[in-house]
Amino acid sequence: MPAIITNKFRIHNADQFTESFSEAAATTYYLAIGNPIANGTKTRGDSRTDNSGSDIAPLTPADSITEELYTYDDYLAAKRVTSSDVSNVVARRNWATGTVYDYYRHDYGNRITGTTTTQTSTSGASTLWDSTFYVLNSSNNVYKCLDNNGGANSTVEPTGTSTSILTTGDGYKWKYMYSLSATQQANFLSTDFMAVSTNSTVSAAAVNGAINIVKIKTAGSGGTNGTHANVAIRGDGSGGKVSVTVSSGAVSAVTVTNVGTGYTYGYIRLADIVSAGATNLTGTELDCIIEPKGGHGKNAIQELGGFFVMLNTNLEGAESSNTGDFTTANDFRRVALLRNPLSGGSAASVTTLRAVKAIAINSSPTPGTFTVDEEINQASTGAVGKVVEWDSTNRILYYVQTRFNDEGIDTNGNLTAFSGANVITGQSSSATGTPHTSQSGTVDSVSFSSGYANPELDADSGDVLYIENRAPITRAADQTENVKLIIEF
Repeated sequence: MPAIITNKFRIHNADQFTESFSEAAATTYYLAIGNPIANGTKTRGDSRTDNSGSDIAPLTPADSITEELYTYDDYLAAKRVTSSDVSNVVARRNWATGTVYDYYRHDYGNRITGTTTTQTSTSGASTLWDSTFYVLNSSNNVYKCLDNNGGANSTVEPTGTSTSILTTGDGYKWKYMYSLSATQQANFLSTDFMAVSTNSTVSAAAVNGAINIVKIKTAGSGGTNGTHANVAIRGDGSGGKVSVTVSSGAVSAVTVTNVGTGYTYGYIRLADIVSAGATNLTGTELDCIIEPKGGHGKNAIQELGGFFVMLNTNLEGAESSNTGDFTTANDFRRVALLRNPLSGGSAASVTTLRAVKAIAINSSPTPGTFTVDEEINQASTGAVGKVVEWDSTNRILYYVQTRFNDEGIDTNGNLTAFSGANVITGQSSSATGTPHTSQSGTVDSVSFSSGYANPELDADSGDVLYIENRAPITRAADQTENVKLIIEF
């Protein structure tokens, strides 16, 4: 059965997702980073290699339960994403001189009356959202193109914030939509995307069902030359009128003199043009361009196709609010979005969460210097892990245990927890350390019980909504990573 999921459904889903960040209901989102171990170096307990590719060419994650479970093993930390970190966005299109822009039409993709040919834009796009009908100017104002002067080059940059239609010297007609605020420029403007929002002044000035643009489909012939005024726009609206200019017997221009209201369809009858004075005119067809519901500028998100959502998160050094959460001693290769994770068995709500395990090491005997990414083993228990960071000042060993051999899986094929006062040895550094089992309490924001600290992010809790594998990102205490996730609905 022929069917279609419309773009408005996609926009609805994007809006629902965006709104969920500020709703009173308990929905929380966290951006997590993980995978400090080089891709392509891991084997599973059943001796099969992992499917992450290499550091140079990481592979696309699988959409599977296994992939979700494995991602929890080596998370490093997570930061809460709030409503101020989220925005609907659209593709960024910078205005550039010499470019032919598409103009807004309501019927791209529809069959042209009397044919099986579909209406396409000047660039050949068969949908409005694929056409280049809006631009961002150098002042970070966004404009919708209403007329491209018959497919000519745009050579005059649109400027200004008037609610009236702007006609530039190159014959283009533009509608000012909104301006990017300083916050939007900082948080939601990237090379490929930009924030989309509705300007309240523009929205208030919009006229529902107005017709501002009439295009000449077929110029006709045989008409009386001159400008013929007060030609009615027929349809389900009222008040629309145009003046039709005839030169050399053919229609050469159509000017809207009254935009009218309430039109969801409109047309101009040849007989009305003839009656207005264009005697003997034949074969003329004019297209009335129907505006979106509410009029141009009423709802910029719907009008420009805002079915993309951008999440913007800054990872600032070790995150000063909790220095034990975000390590700067190791890199990461994975970014994920989590919904409703738990912390200590309850719904997570704090700004940052430590996702690695930790062991307090005794000062005596003097511990060695563990190195990042090396394998660690524990005598007697046989536990295996990988070092994330060695804090020599506070004598805290941060580590992960994954489902891969020599990273968490022991020689018996089991994942055994580190425990007790058994000596821990680094396989590359030969460093040794004895767990400080009498250590209970908080050290550098890490809460220990008998020398051990569980992650603040509960393993396998919540839902993983997004996973991105990427080349390694090296962190530093004086460095901020800006992570922008673009989600298409």
